[in-house]
Amino acid sequence: MQRCSWTTNDPLYIEYHDTQWGVPVHDDRELFEMLLLEGVQAGLSWITVLKKREHYRRAMDGFDPERIAAYGEDKLEELLADPGLIRNRLKMRAAVTNAQAFLRVQREFGSFDHYIWQFVSGSPVQNRYASSSEVPARTEQSDAMSRDLKRRGFKFVGSTICYAYMQAAGMVNDHVTGCFRHAELSGGGR
Repeated sequence: MQRCSWTTNDPLYIEYHDTQWGVPVHDDRELFEMLLLEGVQAGLSWITVLKKREHYRRAMDGFDPERIAAYGEDKLEELLADPGLIRNRLKMRAAVTNAQAFLRVQREFGSFDHYIWQFVSGSPVQNRYASSSEVPARTEQSDAMSRDLKRRGFKFVGSTICYAYMQAAGMVNDHVTGCFRHAELSGGGR
């Protein structure tokens, strides 16, 4: 069975590739979790974040945006002291800021899902890359998403982070054409 070349032999990474990466996500809580984790990843490898994801879920109230939006200094200090998390003060503060911005977007658009999927006109972009080296780090859509998220007060949402988010949330199908997941995820897109 052929997979995308970025997949290592780590069972956690393989499971993520085979069952989650590139699968369209429309659940607001899951979209929020993915947005925060992509921001946490900045400057790190995804496997580092992936190995800490379950601990993040426990430590950060299951990625409940309402609870995270209300975190005060005491909670931030508690999280920054937690060795199971990536203890970066700017990223931790950004989680609170992003939760607050996320809630504003939900109120304005009815759901974050409705807002975020507009950047791909509501359906996954079906790319046909033969090699992972062909996959871009950013696109016009991720540029537009990044600009709009920043305008709305989000942090750690540069275009490259936004494109990785789009890949993870299934807004784009960037499984290479030889990967078994490409065909499984390519139905019904444009």
